[in-house]
Amino acid sequence: MLPAVGTDAEWQAVVFDETIVRPAAEDLAARLGLAGAGLRRYPGGSRPVYAVGDRRVLKLYPTVSAPDSVTEARVLDYLNGRLPVATPELLAHGEYENGWRYLLMSQLPGTELAAAWPAIPRPQQDRVASEAGEMLAALHGLDPEPLHGILGPADWAGFLAGQRAAALERQRQVKLPDPWLSQIEDFLESVPLTPGREGVLLHTEVMREHLVVTPGTWSLSGLLDFETAMTGDRAYEFAAAGLFVSRGDPRLLGRLLAAYGRSFDPRELLAYTLLHVHSNLPECLTELAAPPEPTLDSLALTWFGTA
Repeated sequence: MLPAVGTDAEWQAVVFDETIVRPAAEDLAARLGLAGAGLRRYPGGSRPVYAVGDRRVLKLYPTVSAPDSVTEARVLDYLNGRLPVATPELLAHGEYENGWRYLLMSQLPGTELAAAWPAIPRPQQDRVASEAGEMLAALHGLDPEPLHGILGPADWAGFLAGQRAAALERQRQVKLPDPWLSQIEDFLESVPLTPGREGVLLHTEVMREHLVVTPGTWSLSGLLDFETAMTGDRAYEFAAAGLFVSRGDPRLLGRLLAAYGRSFDPRELLAYTLLHVHSNLPECLTELAAPPEPTLDSLALTWFGTA
């Protein structure tokens, strides 16, 4: 029913086409004993994800990203009840057709933080930032050994070397202007990363779209989407958190890091932004505050400074 997806062109042609994906999702829901429960596809996101009734979520993984379903299933199973906020409960997972895989999980109550943010009073926004820091401290404090063999990279220093070697071309492909491109190699060379630090369990994409809050009290209540989980340097986590939770607000990042219990050099966090597997500096430059000077050092302070 679903065609194999092995290229970017096939992904674009298939994954976002509901005339192709929805019948398969309905068929899969029926196979899982949920026929007639009603499916509602969540907007946005790079993979097809459906609310199944009001208690379950069905997530589909196209062929080329099928291994991510194994990662997410194992991490969800391991995290259940271990964090100060809820994570989805794993209900079922497995193979579907043509290399596609699926994951059925519980639906977390609450509201996506990104959607709720404009209505949240400033004091409660500050508290959410602190709660996010506490949550990340708890996540990074867990023993990642039970996930050994599931999560990569096996060699963090080698991973960083590979990301560094590809960093300039990665930003060139997403159309970063030349004045920024010309600074990348020297900037990365000047930032001392410490790949020998302990490896911790990383979510890698902590952002408002993956956080859930309780309406009314606006307390942080859930964390979603673990398909890109890794083990590695804890500072890597705060590239995404600084960009997509505090969003360049020094007050929010300061509260988040204070609750986490550790600070980081803004230049280190920008270096990890450039080395992140999903790095897209032009997109961030469009969405976040511009630095007072067109330099990566100024950008680091603008996005990752604290107050």
